[in-house]
Amino acid sequence: MFNKSGSRRKNEKSFANSSENKFSYKIKNFFSKFVHIFDNKLTIMIVPHEKGKVVNFQTNVLAMGLAVIIIAGILFSFIFFNRNAVVSSIEIDRLFAENRQTMASLDELRDENNNLLQTAKRFQSSLSQSLSLLGIEQASTVSNNKPGNSDLNSLFSTEELAAGSLKEAADIRQLTSYLESAVQPIEQIGKMLETQNSLFSDIPSIWPVRSPQLHVSMAFGPMIHPITGQWYVHKGIDMSTWRSGDPIYATAKGQVVNVNYDSGYGINVIIKHKHGIYTRYAHMNAADVENGEFVSQYHQIGIIGNTGVTTGPHLHYEVHIGSDVVDPIKYLNIRYR
Repeated sequence: MFNKSGSRRKNEKSFANSSENKFSYKIKNFFSKFVHIFDNKLTIMIVPHEKGKVVNFQTNVLAMGLAVIIIAGILFSFIFFNRNAVVSSIEIDRLFAENRQTMASLDELRDENNNLLQTAKRFQSSLSQSLSLLGIEQASTVSNNKPGNSDLNSLFSTEELAAGSLKEAADIRQLTSYLESAVQPIEQIGKMLETQNSLFSDIPSIWPVRSPQLHVSMAFGPMIHPITGQWYVHKGIDMSTWRSGDPIYATAKGQVVNVNYDSGYGINVIIKHKHGIYTRYAHMNAADVENGEFVSQYHQIGIIGNTGVTTGPHLHYEVHIGSDVVDPIKYLNIRYR
């Protein structure tokens, strides 16, 4: 039994050695053929078209293959980098165009910024004059701001700016600071105007007729009467639109104290206002208010007509302070229509 087992092992070992030898032989044979192929000699001849010396040199397949690979690599690299150079050139041209456009926009921005600064100078001058006329001290309204930002003088100074900061940006920041400081005095002006607007509504400060065709046909003072031809004192002003029917408005708030018909004034309305002021509206075609009625400024009280002694449709308008008759134009010029 032992002899059979040992014999089998010897056979298996002999077979394995035989297989390994065959495999090694095949491998060696393959590499030998492979090396032989690349070791084949090649002769390259350069023959000129004209008479001359023929140049020839010998090489092998391996060297020739390496030379072809190197030349192909160089050509590929040239094509690749040339393509990248073209793409880069196009991108650079695009960036240059964008840069030119940006510079043009920046120049426009600088021009607008300069215009803004010039407007700010005029604003400063006008605001200072207005505050002075109204008795408002500008310095007290901006005292809570940071030093150097309370006046536009710092905006137009030539002091050196911080490194890396654009002059335009610094100017805009200072202008913003000044405008913020100007809000308070402007609000005070608004409140003052609101108070004065209440005063204006108590005095006859608007035109009683509102029309593009409105004109003063006869002024206040000594005039020649259009009917009698005699000199007389015209106690008001005559307004005309060359037609009847245009509305007539109260020139200030007050109370209607008289609505009647007079042979000279025709249909007329008298309104009592504050501060001892009275206004009369004469030659109406019709009155839209009654005695004792309270009216506000711009309240319609009648329409232009031709009643009483007239030469055509118009409104005769008078202003009385106590027992004195005054020129209405002095009050109508306070606020235009």
